[in-house]
Amino acid sequence: MLMRTVFWDTERNTLKMIDQRHIPWELVVAEYGDYRAVAQAITDMVVRGAPAIGAAGAFGMALAAQQNATADPTLFAHAMQEAADHLNAARPTAVNLAWAIQQQMAVVAGGGEDTAETRSAMLRLAQKIADDDVEINRTMAYHGAELISDGDTILHHCNTGALATVDWGTALGVIFAAHEQGKKIHVLVDETRPRLQGALLTCWELRQRGISHDLIADNAAGHFMRTGQVNIVLVGSDRTAANGDVANKIGTYKLAVVAKENGVPFYPVVPTSTIDLNLAHGDLIPIEERPMEEVTVIRGQPIAPLETTARNPAFDVTPHRYVTGIVTEAGIVYPRL
Repeated sequence: MLMRTVFWDTERNTLKMIDQRHIPWELVVAEYGDYRAVAQAITDMVVRGAPAIGAAGAFGMALAAQQNATADPTLFAHAMQEAADHLNAARPTAVNLAWAIQQQMAVVAGGGEDTAETRSAMLRLAQKIADDDVEINRTMAYHGAELISDGDTILHHCNTGALATVDWGTALGVIFAAHEQGKKIHVLVDETRPRLQGALLTCWELRQRGISHDLIADNAAGHFMRTGQVNIVLVGSDRTAANGDVANKIGTYKLAVVAKENGVPFYPVVPTSTIDLNLAHGDLIPIEERPMEEVTVIRGQPIAPLETTARNPAFDVTPHRYVTGIVTEAGIVYPRL
């Protein structure tokens, strides 16, 4: 990437984010000086992908701190809790958002009487979360690249590259690392209805790096697996439960079931910040439902009769029995036999 997806402008003391709604047609960088606007940007998918959302939430809390000039630590803490609640509500499934905000609230709780120093500490923490994300993803990518052989065709769902993180990527990061190693690979890119993150974002990132790929309709994935044209499936995760159940972009569960039926390895690529050890299993993960217009309308054009209603869960849960292994920055985790 030419720039990070989420970054702090030190001269203007504002948060800047690539507005992913404009890709692949143009590169637009949005600027935010209000934490409420950051929350709305997360809801509206200006920024998306669990790690990028987490960094945006951390910087959103830093903005909230700058917006509140009080020197009273009690009033400051109260205002920060209001900001935390507002940001947390932006997208409930991605655990990185709550994880980053919780870290910021720990800074507030331990900040003592000097609210000015607490503000500085919150900005430093947000920057650290962003910097750490890049290094974690890079380390994770090279662990995952061990799974990729020269000549492999990889099936990928949604977008998990630099745009879904601060930089580099999770599942796409593995693909980038394998490509850097000189492996001749090909990627089948699920279009990823209803918001088409695969078609719009993943194809754009693969094209930037010169990686061979074909876009496929989501419903074609089973055909390519049954006919032996897929060697491995790589996906991301927005929240992974303690037992290894994985919540990811809607359609992931179907891929995992078909992969198992056809003997194709299925690997989520998951930074440990996305693992929620407080949830015993995936049925406890809240599943965000988004507006039905995302299903019934494509770029302003209705694709169904105007009176049609729709259901639009943004994520589904893949039970761990369908997961071959989980790639993390600490290595590849396999189920206990």
